[in-house]
Amino acid sequence: MKRRTRKWTLRFLLLLAIAAAVFFGFLPGYVDRSRNVVHPHDPYPVSVTAQALHESMTIGDWHADTLLWRRDMRKRADHGHVDIPRLQEGNVAIQVFTAVTKSPRGLNYEHNDPDAFDNITLLAIAQLWPVQSWFSLKERALHQAAKLHAVEEAMPDALKIITSRADLEEVLKRRDAGETIVGAILGIEGAHPLEGRIGNLDVLERAGYRLIALQHFFDNELGGTLHSRENNGLTDFGREVVREVARRRLVLDVAHSSEKVVREVLEMTDIPIVLSHTGIKSRCETKRNIPDDLMRQIAATGGVIGIGYWQEVTCDDSLEGVVRSLLAAIDVVGEDAVSLGSDFDGSVTTSFDASELPALTNALLEAGLTEAQIRKVMGGNMLRVLRARLR
Repeated sequence: MKRRTRKWTLRFLLLLAIAAAVFFGFLPGYVDRSRNVVHPHDPYPVSVTAQALHESMTIGDWHADTLLWRRDMRKRADHGHVDIPRLQEGNVAIQVFTAVTKSPRGLNYEHNDPDAFDNITLLAIAQLWPVQSWFSLKERALHQAAKLHAVEEAMPDALKIITSRADLEEVLKRRDAGETIVGAILGIEGAHPLEGRIGNLDVLERAGYRLIALQHFFDNELGGTLHSRENNGLTDFGREVVREVARRRLVLDVAHSSEKVVREVLEMTDIPIVLSHTGIKSRCETKRNIPDDLMRQIAATGGVIGIGYWQEVTCDDSLEGVVRSLLAAIDVVGEDAVSLGSDFDGSVTTSFDASELPALTNALLEAGLTEAQIRKVMGGNMLRVLRARLR
């Protein structure tokens, strides 16, 4: 009897070990590879003229969720969209890295219940993030910031985290001198890490965060998400956060915020507002894209609209489809208010990764945009807003 019990115990432990190996070893990489996909394609043509223009520009992107995944950003990966080598190959000067701390199963654009299962909890455990991050959204944001700081420490010639106007100008000066350094800006995707306490904004700011998005897929303590049936506005706490973000000269992002939140933010601020990753509703009629009139009001603040590269905001995620979305954005809000907002590594499928951005420059030239317009869209408009907001 004891021998039989011992045999079953050993079998159970073996199965447990196999399950743990799959959960902690195989699952995180599998989810990353299956969620962050680049459509198979032949190399894109890039003319000599387009390549020269691309190499002469300051290129910036408002949104990448790379810090969520268990990858070594120092090395070129064979999956996903962003790492340091691919940013350098794409001549990217400024990349915003956003911390995702809460995300619902299914990523439903139409509606997510507040009590829907949170995927990031499971991912944090599977990727062996610090135990405190399993139970705290603030700690998840701090862990992702620490990951980027570790890359900066390991590669000071390749990455610098920008926390001030002086840091921004240093990166640009070093690039003008021929360095391929990438300037990184930390942002939070939805202010869930504040956990309802304004004091936590101090904590996030000390960790290096400079872009604050109010909502993600769920309503939160600040107000309503775009992905709710209710279209809730700002709460009193949300108004307090908006005032503090404006006062501290942080960048305010209304991506994923409800239409009512966006309108209320516009009413109570006089700063350039950013909508970091989206599409144009008159071109792509989806819940994820807010109405054109709101886009124009954001542009009127001196802010920018970051155009994404994936199907749910473009209705055509081919390279040509992304170009058509950028052209539509220029038609709606003007060439001074359009930026890049890829949503790279944000559980989206795209037709190119960060290393292939010269192909986008080539396609914009072929679409008839002028060199001056392309410079604005690819990074000039982003730089203007950062210079206006960072202190």
